[in-house]
This record gives sequence, C-alpha cells and structure tokens, in this order.
Amino acid sequence: MNGPEPTERAVDVLVVGAGPAGLAAAARLAAAGAGRVEVLERDAAPGGLPRLCPGTGFGADARGRPLDGPGHARRAVGAAVRAGAALRTGVSATGWAAPLLLEVAAPTGPETVRARAVVLATGARERSRAARLLPGTRAEGVLTTGGLLRTLEVFGPRPERIGRRAVVLGDDPAARHAVRLLRRAGVAVAAVVCPGPRAAVGAVGAPVLAETVVTELTGRGRLASVAVRGPDGRSRTLACDTLVLTGDWVAEHDVARAAGLPLVPGGRGPVTDGALRTAAPGVFAAGGLLGGGGPAVRAAAEGRAAAGTVLAFLAGDAPGAAQGPPVVAAGALARVRPDLLGPEPGPLLVRAGRVLVRPVLTVAQDGRVLRRDRLPAALLPWRPLRLGPEWTRGADPDGGPVEVGADDGWGDGGRAESGPVGAGAKG
Repeated sequence: MNGPEPTERAVDVLVVGAGPAGLAAAARLAAAGAGRVEVLERDAAPGGLPRLCPGTGFGADARGRPLDGPGHARRAVGAAVRAGAALRTGVSATGWAAPLLLEVAAPTGPETVRARAVVLATGARERSRAARLLPGTRAEGVLTTGGLLRTLEVFGPRPERIGRRAVVLGDDPAARHAVRLLRRAGVAVAAVVCPGPRAAVGAVGAPVLAETVVTELTGRGRLASVAVRGPDGRSRTLACDTLVLTGDWVAEHDVARAAGLPLVPGGRGPVTDGALRTAAPGVFAAGGLLGGGGPAVRAAAEGRAAAGTVLAFLAGDAPGAAQGPPVVAAGALARVRPDLLGPEPGPLLVRAGRVLVRPVLTVAQDGRVLRRDRLPAALLPWRPLRLGPEWTRGADPDGGPVEVGADDGWGDGGRAESGPVGAGAKG
C-alpha cells in the first residue's frame, strides 16, 4: 500500500545538520538576509555532539570564560534562532527527488523541500567495531565515544549501564576525552591502547600502551577481555567489560552520496573546493562532514565560510559548483584539504601520516615549485596545520594537480626557496 503523498514546500537555503557548522552557517545566512533559512536535525535536540560533552575546549563566552560543550551548543542555537533561522528537530533528509529538491522524513509525514541552495553539515562518526575489522567474539560492551556520550545522556553516570572496567582504543585526543568521560561515570580505565605514539594521547592518568594493536576480543554475552600485541611482538590480555573506540572518523555521507556527489576516499566526505562548493551546483558542505574529529570552533568557522560562499552564489557573484585543479597529498602527508583548489585563493589544511620533525613542505604544480619552506616545529598526525593562501599563489587554475608534500629533509639538499613559514602556517 502506498504511503501519503509528500507535502511540498520551498525555502531559500536548506541546512542539513544542526551541529556547530550547520548552526553557524544558518546564523550568518539568516542575519545577512538570505531569505527563509531552514535547518534540519534528525536528533531530538540541536547542537550536535558538543551538547553532550561536559568538558571545556569549546571557545569562550562574551566575558572570556571557557565554554563547555553544552554552553557552546546553547550559544550556537541561540545565535541561529535570533538571526531568524528556522530549526526543525526530529527531521531527516533521506534523499533527493531532483537537484536542490530534498526528500524529507518529518514527524508530520514525508515532505519534499525545494531550496535555492543546500548546505550539508551532517558531521562525522567514529568507525564501528565491524568497520575496524576487530577480531573475536561479538560480545556486548563495545561502543564508540559518541555511543558513550549518548549512553550517558540517557542513563547518566551509572557503571551498571556502561561497565566497571574499560579499555580505550585510539591514538588522538579523543581517547583522552573518553578516559575523562569514563572516570566521571565511575568506570575504571585499565589502559589506553594507542596504535600510534604515546604523545598522540598525552597524559591521561592511565597506562598507555603505545604502538600496540588489538588482536582479539573475548567474552560470551558481555565483553571479558581484550588481547593486544605491543611493538616488541609480545601479547598480553587486558581484563575489561567495556571497550571504547575513539577517533578513526568517517563522514556521515548518506545525503551527499544519495546526490551522487564524488566522495573522498577514506573519510568519505564530498569533494569540495576552497570555497566549500561540492560538484553539484548550489550544494555546499562544511564541518565534520569534510573531516571529523576537529574542534567545534573550527567547524563553526567553516560553516560561516560556507555561508559566505552561499551568499555570493545567491547574488550571482560566484559559481555554484566546485572547480579548479585537484589538490593531492604527497610524501609523508596523509590528507590535504580542499580537494580542488577553486578560483579564489584560500588556505590549505594538511595532516601528516606520521610525526615529522621540522619537515620541509613543498607545494608544486606541473613540475613548478610554488613554495617550499621548512616548518619551525614538528608536524603531528593528530594536529592539522593550516597554510595560508600564499602557499598556492601562482597556481594555474587550468593546470594539473597541485601537489602538497612533506619530508624530514631538505629534499635536494639546498636552501628552502622561501623564508620561514611564520604567520602563514597555523596549527
């Protein structure tokens, strides 16, 4: 039997996702007079994961006092509402009926919403146990940091709901955050299993097993232990009833994929240019969808930047689809954003694949070096580096791929072609 016919509506800008990026984009768009700006959020409340994070690290309020996650979320929601954006919770974008025409599932029934522009800000999630191919029994008690946050939201700090003794798996600051959450809930942390160097996690007040991999999960019904192998090849067993998987982010790309947008391998976010345009005219993207695990303040800044591009597009002053030569990572770099350079000069965000001690960064196109500099400090895999627009100055918009590479030496043994990086690079 066929369901009810979708209700058809029209808005000027539709923002999918009410996390830091989506709310910041909506606030700027509404304040600038972009027309009806509507934000769809599938959760029951707006704010994204920050609303569940009790710790600080979310910027500061008007008086300079540190904000925790809920405070950041309240401020972002308030700014969007005051600017005139409409927030709808419990509503999901499920697909596309046509370009710029989204299919929506709402509590009141199915809808189709036509927009002049769409901003995708659906965020990212940590890979599950199945996606990480962790071997062993399918025991209960394995969850991601996001799952831990949602469990705490529903049940509060009750060890009987979470576990009594936990192991945390991850090698970035998210692991440190998971340790804090567990301890606040009264759960003992047996160890942090860190596939990378110990420095990636920092001081957590628990044993850190660096350069260690999980080899097996055991337990019937409930998790009983985690077997690990260290850098010396020796194995050991950690007794625990909970395993928290942190980091290893993948984009919430269902809506982007349904639109047929080209996706970046690995993280699976949509390909974008420097102005946050996707390959579909009038569709833009920002925030964790393009790279999970970053600070909420950075996602919000990216949302505001995307709003600026949307405003220019609506005014007819900028193209609506991504363009420009590809930007590719080379050497010891794992990822560079944006994926396409775009017509406007903009920053690059680079991430190393391993710890690089004062590396030389090189940006080149068609065999021509645009800039080469040695960094004054280490480049760390868990801390992306922002390179200013001057790094791609002189790139040919009709040329070949722009290659961004890094190595630990001078490359050709000579002097760097430019002076020290200075203010052009920011961690």
